[in-house]
Amino acid sequence: MIDRELLRKEPDFVQRKLRERGYDIDVGVFLELDRRRREIIKELDGLRRERKERSREYGRLKAQGKEAEDLREQTRKIGERIKTLEEELREVEARLHDFMLSLPNIPHGSVPVGSDEGDNLEVRRWGEPRKFDFDPLPHWELGSRLGLFDFPRAAKIVGARFAMSYGPLAAMERALVAFMIDLHTSKGYLEVLPPFIAHRDSLIGTGNLPKFEQELFKIEGRPWYLIPTAEVPLTNIYRDEILEEDSLPIKLVSYTPCFRAEAGAAGKDTKGLIRLHQFNKVELMIYSKPEDSYDILEELTSDAEEVLRRLELPYRVVALCTGDLGFSAAKTYDIEVWMPSYGRYVEISSCSNFEAFQARRARLKFRRKGSRKTEFLHTLNGSGLAVGRTVAAIMENYQNPDGTITVPEALRPYMGGMTLIGGR
Repeated sequence: MIDRELLRKEPDFVQRKLRERGYDIDVGVFLELDRRRREIIKELDGLRRERKERSREYGRLKAQGKEAEDLREQTRKIGERIKTLEEELREVEARLHDFMLSLPNIPHGSVPVGSDEGDNLEVRRWGEPRKFDFDPLPHWELGSRLGLFDFPRAAKIVGARFAMSYGPLAAMERALVAFMIDLHTSKGYLEVLPPFIAHRDSLIGTGNLPKFEQELFKIEGRPWYLIPTAEVPLTNIYRDEILEEDSLPIKLVSYTPCFRAEAGAAGKDTKGLIRLHQFNKVELMIYSKPEDSYDILEELTSDAEEVLRRLELPYRVVALCTGDLGFSAAKTYDIEVWMPSYGRYVEISSCSNFEAFQARRARLKFRRKGSRKTEFLHTLNGSGLAVGRTVAAIMENYQNPDGTITVPEALRPYMGGMTLIGGR
């Protein structure tokens, strides 16, 4: 959520920055509602004082046996006005709250201005894409030929855009989760196994609701949703709490399955493991002091990159432009792995600084040492990594002419020393 004080003091700045994101917001709606809210509160405060004084005077007159019906009637009318204003205040505050929830985060000054992914800025590359001396197969064909994928039976169980893996490929996904968790915990992240279901308040806290409800799977008859990412439970661990300065930064890592409706994504990257309704992911989450968060964003991105470096998979890092930023992000780096079947780099991680946007929505605060005042902290998160996409990248980049797949050296200890998948 954007800072209301910033909207009051610099409405033109906020409107301009949001237009850079492609949001044509009428900030005047906020200013009018905010003005009326303050008028009502001022009038209510005065009327409550007046009612209290008149009630006291009425009691004094009655105790003296004097007539006080006019005073009683005046007090009653004041009470009716208070009731009317309280109802209007509730309505105005609800409209204000809904308006604030509809606003995306303000882009950081370092974010390149642009309209879509074509305006994203490449920051760096690592590794060289492999030059094949044979025609490489896309991972969905390779896995099917080896009997490791079963999309038709997965569809029979639940429907399209779900996958089922067998044998060593299922073992590879499990191995990747363990490998990623071990790598990140060695860098100071605390492993958390959270709930895979969240209620509405938690999803409002991260910015998934109310705007993106169509992207979520809601559990019928319950006030619950399947989580689209571990970011949701991890961000809400300390909701409505005040942390102490000495506890920051807090670095968390979590494995969870993720569930996404992917509304509007028909026909886009729907073959294989790239865009599924259910997939596994290892997530990194950091709570930070505001002054440290952009240095931490660089560290977080490097920690996610380290997974690909260890697996020796070529990748690049791009800074997302204003028009391609996620709703809650102030700045995002996408890490894209090389996929031979696409002939291009494909996103495998997004690392974002949300600044205080999520903290305001989830009421996440901290207190500096020696101070009674509390402040909103900054939240950051990134995939470390999307596991299914990592499997797909390994299959395509490590495939051999005979149709086998070489297991990356970093994974072999997690797969019982297995060096090759497929073959006789």
